Amino acid sequence: MVATRSDASVRERLLAAANELFYEEGVHTVGIDRVLERAGVAKASLYGTFGSKEELVRAYLERRALARRERISARIAQYDDPRDRILSIFDLLAETAAEANFRGCAFISACAEGPRGPTPSKQVAADQRAWVRGLFTQLARDLGAPDPMKLARQLAVLYDGGLIGARMDSDPGVVRDARAIAECLLDTQAGAKASTPQGGAPGGRAFDATKARAKLARKRRPRPS
Repeated sequence: MVATRSDASVRERLLAAANELFYEEGVHTVGIDRVLERAGVAKASLYGTFGSKEELVRAYLERRALARRERISARIAQYDDPRDRILSIFDLLAETAAEANFRGCAFISACAEGPRGPTPSKQVAADQRAWVRGLFTQLARDLGAPDPMKLARQLAVLYDGGLIGARMDSDPGVVRDARAIAECLLDTQAGAKASTPQGGAPGGRAFDATKARAKLARKRRPRPS
């Protein structure tokens, strides 16, 4: 490739190439030479900009984390009600999982491929997961959940499960199933909030598995043509 490819900086070209190749094929499957070829830069430029492939991977993940946060923040900003905001996160995830280039979660994939022990990539992934849990916790507080942190952990499990299931099954419907379960959790929280005596302990109902299964069945039932 010719070195005069657009007026983008070497850093931007390397990150763009890394984003395409690493997400599509995996951070360890793709050798550095392929990134250099796609970016149209010399090896010295890569090491002069990032220092190592590991740092390029970290920068790639940081950029994806920022993009995901911006998408989620923009989506929830469209709603005022905390319940709608929470469910809109799953709606956005379902839309992402339906895209032709969807390859699952970049952070989960990078951590699964990486070595044991702490790495810069794992730290980026941990920071992103903490951000998602923190967002769910704040929204759960806004909702008035009796135990916001517990609800946030449950929602994060559904979020992760939707991501992994949609990739493994090649089925965006898995995320819609996760959303339906999230709805049941939120309904349960609403019941707990309504039955909590002022100044007393929550007396809410437990999670209703039968209701959850029924809601899932309705969601999955094909519509008549």
